[in-house]
Amino acid sequence: MAPHGPRAPLEFGGPLGAAALMLLLPATMFYLLLVARSGPARLLGPPPYLPGLQALWSPRALLLCLAWLGLQAALYLLPARKVAEGQELKDKSRLQYPINGFQALVLTALLAGLGVLAGLPLAALPEMLLPLAFAATLIAFVFSLLLYLKSQVAPASALAPGGSSGNPIYDFFMGRELNPRICFLDFKYFCELRPGLIGWVLINLALLVQEAELRGSPSLAMWLVNGFQLLYVGDALWHEEAVLTTMDITHDGFGFMLVFGDLAWVPFTYSLQAQFLVHHPQALGLPMASTICLINAIGYYIFRGANSQKNTFRKNPSDPRVADLETISTATGRQLLVSGWWGMVRHPNYLGDLIMALAWSLPCGASHLLPYFYLLYFTSLLVHREAHDERQCLQKYGLAWHEYCRRVPYRIVPYIY
Repeated sequence: MAPHGPRAPLEFGGPLGAAALMLLLPATMFYLLLVARSGPARLLGPPPYLPGLQALWSPRALLLCLAWLGLQAALYLLPARKVAEGQELKDKSRLQYPINGFQALVLTALLAGLGVLAGLPLAALPEMLLPLAFAATLIAFVFSLLLYLKSQVAPASALAPGGSSGNPIYDFFMGRELNPRICFLDFKYFCELRPGLIGWVLINLALLVQEAELRGSPSLAMWLVNGFQLLYVGDALWHEEAVLTTMDITHDGFGFMLVFGDLAWVPFTYSLQAQFLVHHPQALGLPMASTICLINAIGYYIFRGANSQKNTFRKNPSDPRVADLETISTATGRQLLVSGWWGMVRHPNYLGDLIMALAWSLPCGASHLLPYFYLLYFTSLLVHREAHDERQCLQKYGLAWHEYCRRVPYRIVPYIY
């Protein structure tokens, strides 16, 4: 049963919007996979063809996906360099989380390297993207159903604020339980950074190897895309503990939206630039490549600087690195940063994210819109997430948040938005 009291407003248009997204998101993913390998590579327009079931269903692909999840779960359960506590829950308890995501990335890279030396045909992986994506989608639906059934016996204190509407379609999509876990394996935390992000890097690498086999060596554009995105994933896993304070972990339930996003959407759509480059090679000179590297470096500098400043302040406001920053006191006892990165715009980390997204697309040239899908999608996602954050912060901090918004009027991009 849903907990008593006022319910959070329904997002995405309620049950009807949730049902539409459960169809639209997988359809969009398959559309992008089909278009990226087509000659015209048009982002807008019908797909080049509609694959039959025989092109989508593959027992081998399903076994590979399950083996991948099993490998990452095994790495998750290895001894961690640190065990961190999450935020305080409704029942005043704190869950524990292993901080070993970067360790999982390194071990996966070693295993992949040993596999290639032993004859593993890594370049064959890109030819299986359609059946692998189909298998990941099936797993996401079945896993989400199991999570929904598990949530029916969870105590009211374990339910997420936004996933307990009482409508089964909406709650299946949003997720009823906040932190579903079995023993030490926290499903949401595990899926958030492990199988999808590391899978994204592996698919990129396989596409690089495939391009090398097709053309004799990987292109400079392919090296840049692989390097930029490996840096991003490595950074996320090195600073894994920071995810424990994000809205995904502290507020959102774990349902189809996050499950599909983590297991299917991230690895198969975030690798779109590398997919595009295999089928549409781009000539990239050193001057342009250097400019793109500078753009990515600026984005990363803003992204990492803002996130590190926030995380340092949350851990210890007296830390010399943040002690001199100006703050606003709130009724909850917490302080809002109003100088430094967080005095420039309300979400400087989102600004850095968008600049990096642009740098990932630029190596693909300007002749096609398709490689810029990630930038367009991520912009809409961050604008939606920013609006969601605004509502939560206003509800939590009240007048102090109004004062912060007066002092920091721009949300993501200075003088623009």
